[in-house]
Amino acid sequence: METHNEWSPSSWRSKPVAQPVHYPDETQLSNVLEKLRKLPPLVTPGEIERLRTQLTRVQNNEAFLLHAGDCAESFEACTEENISNKIGLILSFSLILIWGARMPVVRIGRIAGQYAKPRSSPTEKLKDHSGSVKEVMSFRLSPDDRAPNPERLLSAYFYSTTTLNYVRSLLASGFASLNNPRDWSLSHVRSPVLRAEFENISSGLADALEFCRVIGAEPGFTSGSGGISGYANGGVRGVLGEVDLYTSHEGLMLDYEESLTRFMSVPTGTSIPSESPLMNSSVSTARLAPYNTSAHFLWVGDRTRQLDGAHIEYFRGIRNPIGVKVGPSMKPDELIQLLEVVNPRHESGKVTLITRYGAEKIETHLPSHIAAVQQSRHPVIWVCDPMHGNTLTSSSGLKTRHFSTIVAELTSCLRIHASSGSRLNGVSLEFTGELNEEGYSVTECLGGSMELSEEELGLRYQSFCDPRLNFEQSLDLAFLVSNHFKNERRGRASTGADVFATELGRKYDRD
Repeated sequence: METHNEWSPSSWRSKPVAQPVHYPDETQLSNVLEKLRKLPPLVTPGEIERLRTQLTRVQNNEAFLLHAGDCAESFEACTEENISNKIGLILSFSLILIWGARMPVVRIGRIAGQYAKPRSSPTEKLKDHSGSVKEVMSFRLSPDDRAPNPERLLSAYFYSTTTLNYVRSLLASGFASLNNPRDWSLSHVRSPVLRAEFENISSGLADALEFCRVIGAEPGFTSGSGGISGYANGGVRGVLGEVDLYTSHEGLMLDYEESLTRFMSVPTGTSIPSESPLMNSSVSTARLAPYNTSAHFLWVGDRTRQLDGAHIEYFRGIRNPIGVKVGPSMKPDELIQLLEVVNPRHESGKVTLITRYGAEKIETHLPSHIAAVQQSRHPVIWVCDPMHGNTLTSSSGLKTRHFSTIVAELTSCLRIHASSGSRLNGVSLEFTGELNEEGYSVTECLGGSMELSEEELGLRYQSFCDPRLNFEQSLDLAFLVSNHFKNERRGRASTGADVFATELGRKYDRD
C-alpha cells in the first residue's frame, strides 16, 4: 500500500472520518479549538519517551503491561474518592502481578481523557417526558442535552487536567506504598478453595513487603527519636512508593487531538531515525517531533482503524506510543498493511496490538494474526482485551459480561501465544474501584469469586457505558494472571486443573 510522508497534525482532514461529530456551530468550534491550541500541554515529551522506553522492555518480555480503568469517564465522576479508588485498584492489581511474575509492571490508566466513546449508531430513538418518541444524538445521558457542544472539548481538557494533577499528587505523596495486602478483604470469596489460595498469596506478599521495610529497602528516613518517618514527615518514598502511572484514552475526537499536538524538543539522548519525515526541518537548531500532549498513550479503536481513514492518518505521525484494537474483522494481511503505515521504520515500543475477539472467536483469529506479525518481523506488544468481545444483554436488559468468558478469552490468549512461539505482554481491562455511599462495589459483571447473579446486577449498576469489573472481580483476575506467571517462572505449565482457572472460569448455577 502506498503511503505518503507528507504528514502534519491536520493532514487527517483530507481523509474520510469514521464516527464523526457534526457540530451545528462551526464558528464556535473554531473558537474552542483555538483556545485549546494555546493551553499548556498535559504531558511532556520526557514522560512520553520514558513510556516508550518502558514499553520496549515490555516488548522484550522484561516487563508486563497493565492497561486499565474506566470504559469511559464522566465529568460528574471526577471526584477525589473515585480517582483515589481507581488508582488504588491499579496499584493493587500491579502489586499482585509483580509478586507472581517477578518482573516490573508498566501501568497505563484509562484515565484523564477517556471522555469520548464511539457509537454503533449516531442517533437513537428515545421517549421524551410526554411519552413521545424522538430521535436524538447518542452522546449523552440526558435525552434533552444531546446537541454536540464544542465547549465540552474545553471541559474535557480541564477535567483531564484536574484528574492528572490529583493523580500526580497522590503518587508523589506516598499513596503507592499505602496499599497493604493485609487490608484486602476476601470476605466476598464464596469458594473455600479459592479463598485459601487468595489468602496464601496475600499473606506471602504482605510478608515480603514487611521484610523489605525491616531491612531498610522501604521507607528510609530515621527521625531524631530513632523512628521511621513517612514521606509527609520528611521521609523518602522508597522503591514501593516510586511508581510511574501513565495516562491514555482512545484518540477518537481528532479536532481535540490535533489541537493538543505540538512540535516539541526531543529529550536529550532520545534516538529518532534520521530519515524520519516527522522532524520540523524549518528549525535547524532543534530536534523537534510531533507529540500529542493530551495523554502519554493513545489507541485507535476497532471502528476507526480504516487504512485509508483519518484516524490512521493522524496516528501514523505522532511520536507517542500507540495502541491498535484488533478484532475478528481484521484480516492478517490488513494488519500488516496497518503496521507498515503506523510504524514503517519498525521502531521498538511504538505499537501495541490490543486483541479483542471474544471467547468463542479467539481460536479462529489470534493464531493467524500472530503468524502474520511474526513473518513480517514487525516489533509489537501483544495485549489481551478480554472485555469488549464478551458483552451480552441480561434478561433485565442491562449490558453485562460474564466473568467466566473473560477468563476463557484470557487463558486462551495465554495458551495460544505460548503454542505459537509468542508471548502475551499485557492485559487491557475495564475495571473500577468505585464504591457506593454504603461502601459496596458496583455490580455490573456477572460471576467471579463473589458469584454475582443476574438478580444482583441492578443493586449497584453505575456504568453509563460498558459494564466494568468491580474491585473484587479485578483482584480475582490479578490473582489468576499472577498465578499463571508464577507457575511459568517455576517451570510448571498451567493446566486445566489450575484452581484459579477452574474456580473463576466456571459459570455458577445461581446465575
